[in-house]
Amino acid sequence: MIDFRYHLVSIVAVFLALAIGIVVGSTALKPAVLSGLQTTANAEKKRIDALYAQNNLYKQQITADQAYAQAGEHHMLHGLLDGQRVVLVTAPGFQGGMATGITSTLTQAGATVSGQVQLQSQFFATGTQSDLDTRNRQLTPAGVTLRAGTAQAQAAELIASAILTKNGPTDSPAGVADAAGKAILSGYAAGGFLSTSGNPADRATLAVVIIPGTPPATSGASSASQTLVSVAQQLNLAGNGTVMAGPLTGSGTGSAIDVLRSDGRSDRFSSVDDADYTVGQIVVAQALYEQMTAGRTGNYGALNNPASAVPSPAPTPSPSTTASSAAKQSAGPKRTSGRSATPGTSAPASAR
Repeated sequence: MIDFRYHLVSIVAVFLALAIGIVVGSTALKPAVLSGLQTTANAEKKRIDALYAQNNLYKQQITADQAYAQAGEHHMLHGLLDGQRVVLVTAPGFQGGMATGITSTLTQAGATVSGQVQLQSQFFATGTQSDLDTRNRQLTPAGVTLRAGTAQAQAAELIASAILTKNGPTDSPAGVADAAGKAILSGYAAGGFLSTSGNPADRATLAVVIIPGTPPATSGASSASQTLVSVAQQLNLAGNGTVMAGPLTGSGTGSAIDVLRSDGRSDRFSSVDDADYTVGQIVVAQALYEQMTAGRTGNYGALNNPASAVPSPAPTPSPSTTASSAAKQSAGPKRTSGRSATPGTSAPASAR
């Protein structure tokens, strides 16, 4: 029978061998291992430094491009949308600064921004479709039959009818609100589906849809983004042109712009994926002009799936439009942005 001392000596021998192995291994292998690790670290540091340097060059180039766009903005936009009215429709999570920039650009192009309709999260929630459907039936004017579609699409049709017009001989006049349009907006606002700022009921002829600053979560991307595309479609049908605008960070995979460009509906209205930059805001105005005058649409921006970065050739107002604009300026005070109701950048506290 093996006694306890034998076990004890065996255990001590094992640990002693392990300790000797660690000492020998660390002294013999340490220089080689450290040398290899140091070489790898130095190579990675050089690679990172090169990437940082390249990134700084890109930032400098963007800054220069922004400065160039800002310097030439007046010449590119002057008279482009003279006399037109534009309404903004925003999704939850939109970037307020981008909306302000787009408003300023549209005003420089000669347009009046009538106001802003801010769609709330409840408008997109799948659990509120029954409530929204009920609200749709209550707000549909007598004698009007809505197009077949989801509750959100039909609500968008009614909202579009309240804020937009083609301004034809038999259409509601631009710049004029009526009781029916006000009732529609008030009804959806009372249900928590939207809020407003400015005077969106004073009908516009053109619309800009501003998507969220980041794409929705993957699980809800399809539903929320598809709904926003449907909203833009209804706006486009009610007016003379619609542009969907988003920031670079919010226009990628899963966004409404991504859905628009990937499902074959991009020939119906335009999209701009870099509207958080000056050049993108200029393109928003140019894209509206293209639709209004030629019925031409396009996907513009900096991501890997637009048709081009900007409209080509760059649209310019017709001579008659430019002459009319000049005559107005010579006949009276210069137009200022004070004529436009600048929409707020977020929903009122009561509507959040």
